[in-house]
Amino acid sequence: MNCHSSNPFTLQTIYTAINSSMKNISCILICSTIVFALSCKSSNHQFDATGLFEAEEVVVSSELSGKLIRFDVEEGASLSKDSIIGQVDPMQYELQKEQIEASISAVNNKNIPVTPQLQILEAQSRAQNEQMNTIQVQLTTARTEKLRIEKLVHGEAAPAKQLDDINAQIDLLNQQIKSVKSQVEVTQQQIRSQKQLIAAQNAGINSEKEPLAKRKEQAADVLSKTNIKNPISGVVLARYVYQYEVVTPAKPLYKIANIDQLKLRAYVSGDQLSKLALNQEVSVFTDFGEKGQRNYKGKLVWISDKAEFTPKTIQTKEERANLVYAVKIQVPNDGYLKIGMYGEVKF
Repeated sequence: MNCHSSNPFTLQTIYTAINSSMKNISCILICSTIVFALSCKSSNHQFDATGLFEAEEVVVSSELSGKLIRFDVEEGASLSKDSIIGQVDPMQYELQKEQIEASISAVNNKNIPVTPQLQILEAQSRAQNEQMNTIQVQLTTARTEKLRIEKLVHGEAAPAKQLDDINAQIDLLNQQIKSVKSQVEVTQQQIRSQKQLIAAQNAGINSEKEPLAKRKEQAADVLSKTNIKNPISGVVLARYVYQYEVVTPAKPLYKIANIDQLKLRAYVSGDQLSKLALNQEVSVFTDFGEKGQRNYKGKLVWISDKAEFTPKTIQTKEERANLVYAVKIQVPNDGYLKIGMYGEVKF
């Protein structure tokens, strides 16, 4: 019994050693399985480049200062292009436009369309023309009468004195016509002078209208900008202000992007660059939870013409290439792609 108790390899010791050995063997088997699985996965999902999805984001600001009396923007909401999504208080801009319109009206009232003197001259001219027409009728009648008297005198049926009288009458009418014509010319000259005077007076007034008309156009344009118009169709990514806040032209209101088409920004080495061409179709892969990966068809839409050092967060086929070129691949979004999501590319 004493000899048995002094043996260092007791049953307990042997059991502990066996148990430890089994754990080490299990650990080795598990690690081997993981390494094998990773190597299999790596061989099944090879890629030429990786990158992150991005979209063309637009930060929208107000063009005017004032209180935001309306703002219909929520994060995640879809907005159509040119839709009115808000309004800056237009009161002060409406008042500015009304003041300019009042100034234009006041200038218009200064215009001198017709002066009393011009009205008198034009009435005088009309009377002179009527007098001229009357004398012309009398002259025509007198000349007809002269022909009749001449026949009578030649036939000795009337005294010669009648012919002398009618000739004297015709001479008088001709003198009257000449006098009236002279009066008409004088009156017409006075009318022209009066109109030139009025035009000169109105020229100064009209010169005031031009800058006012331009100011009115500018005021109308400014007033229209109180309505905030959404620039592109897309989804609101972030909202920075709320209704009734005071905004300024430099203050962002919200950020929007069109996510129907995303772009994967990846980086390729110089060796890969020679094999790429714009509009080339490529395969894009993204992780899809435990189910594996999703496959998309993409189009190469941009290749940088300048090399840069590899970003730390991006891998290429040659993982630590010294210089790489950025490329963008346009991918239709089926709703599962998100901005900032990781993607792999196979050329």
